[in-house]
Amino acid sequence: MPEPLPETTAICVGEAMIMLAGGPGPLADVEVFRRSVGGAECNVAGGLAGLGVPTGWISRVGDDGFGQHVLRDLQARGVDVGGVELDPVRPTALYVKESENGRSRMHYYRTGSAAAAMQPSFLDRPEVSGRLQQAKLVHTTGITAAISTSSADMLERLATEPREYLLSVDLNWRPALWRDRDPAPLWRLLKAADIVLIGADEAEVFAGTGDPDVLYEQLQTPVLVVKNDAHSAIAFEGGARTEVPALSVEVVETVGAGDAFAAGFLAGTLQGLSMVERLRLGHLNAAAVLTAPEDHAPPPAAAERERLLKASDEQWAATKV
Repeated sequence: MPEPLPETTAICVGEAMIMLAGGPGPLADVEVFRRSVGGAECNVAGGLAGLGVPTGWISRVGDDGFGQHVLRDLQARGVDVGGVELDPVRPTALYVKESENGRSRMHYYRTGSAAAAMQPSFLDRPEVSGRLQQAKLVHTTGITAAISTSSADMLERLATEPREYLLSVDLNWRPALWRDRDPAPLWRLLKAADIVLIGADEAEVFAGTGDPDVLYEQLQTPVLVVKNDAHSAIAFEGGARTEVPALSVEVVETVGAGDAFAAGFLAGTLQGLSMVERLRLGHLNAAAVLTAPEDHAPPPAAAERERLLKASDEQWAATKV
């Protein structure tokens, strides 16, 4: 008999990548790189698990050393990876972070990756379908819709078939991935979602507006969260509009902060927090990543989270990280 599936409340579906970060200076001069694990959905999975939500990550990785490292890293962070398929031919994707003059630039090597070979039939694998059936929330992003036509078709099936779970989608608009491609599948995915997270700056490019009220009217999703960079986050739910300012943070690296915000907001949603508390938990989780050099970081301690979630507006506004 097959082993029973672990209890999972949230499932994240999407690509993982190995991140190689060089020292300061142009890539041509860097001799040593530091390895870690990146990728929007696995960042969110790790963030949810760190906040006490039983979480699984579903994807495909190469049957190679980088794929093994991805699985070990996520397992060490408490994420179930039993729904991941190993590809004996295609590689695990990677990207290289170049840091020069205090700014980071990403170079992606993901074409033909194992994750890009995901397709609608991937959802029929028992290890995948069983986990989706017991999930209360499934999260993905526009990146997974962009890495291949087959993965976009898979997400369309995920979004349109009858489901018991909440579907969460973070736009994560990457123009380079959509070059010469029609973004209509991404629009359909967003409009089919129960929760949409979107940055005002990326919405300007994708939707032609960063105005939260206009975006809510365009998408008509049950829950919409619009993140206005380092200023605030605005949420719409059932006609109610809630805005919470971001914390003051001494930023080390911005990559991964949006994923951390998503993890905090979604954890708060699953834990039944008020909208103000959900947005605050998103900000708190993002702040932890903003102060770290990697794409992810442990969340603030539980006691500190609880204190700030219940703080007055004045106490919250005065908090610096």
